[in-house]
Amino acid sequence: MKIQLAKPENIDAWMVLMEQVRDTFPGLETAEAMAEHRATVLQFIQESSAICALEAGRVAGALLFSKENSVLCFLAVDPAHRRQHIARQMVDFMLTQMDVGKDITVTTYRESDANGIAARAFYKHLVFSEGKLTEEFGCPVQEFVLKR
Repeated sequence: MKIQLAKPENIDAWMVLMEQVRDTFPGLETAEAMAEHRATVLQFIQESSAICALEAGRVAGALLFSKENSVLCFLAVDPAHRRQHIARQMVDFMLTQMDVGKDITVTTYRESDANGIAARAFYKHLVFSEGKLTEEFGCPVQEFVLKR
């Protein structure tokens, strides 16, 4: 598995992964939303703010981040490749791209949402702390903060 900054030529494989995981991400329900996500990913790639885990040309993991805002914006791993520490490797790589000393935030499902069990456990394992409750794409979420 190779963890690297995503390149424009990775976009089609990235979108194959998105088709597999879209049901677990609010805001990716429609074809229009997926087209918007594709455009967003290409923008992040241009800004060197997209990371992918590549295996034999396939994208097994995808991460978007904002260096400017110190935010982990999006993180997904192919269900067939979970529990192989891919998400951890991508987050570690992201941290090398971020400003040292700036706290990093991410939002995920709230505690009461079954969709958030694995993600919340993952962020807590990486020493993110629970933060404020908020909403994204009409979905109740909670912010997690990594103190640096």
